[in-house]
Amino acid sequence: MKYRILIEQDEDGVFVAEFPSLPGCISQGKTRKEALQNIKDAMQGYIESLKKHKESIPPSIQEEMALSLNIKKRLKQARQNSQSKYVRL
Repeated sequence: MKYRILIEQDEDGVFVAEFPSLPGCISQGKTRKEALQNIKDAMQGYIESLKKHKESIPPSIQEEMALSLNIKKRLKQARQNSQSKYVRL
């Protein structure tokens, strides 16, 4: 299963990571890499808890992955076009 992860650095320099589709599934780390590993561990525990309590598991984001690839493709095309300053997404 794949879920969107948001990682932001707070005012103290700590990286805070969360899964918006998994309410309350939040973790942190001193580095982006550490925060990413911690949030993956938190997600596993979160999903296990949902299963144990027979609660529904939010769907994966396969559709969003395709959208992300499309945006990357358009950005790459815009960079190749030296006459264009802006990209219409």
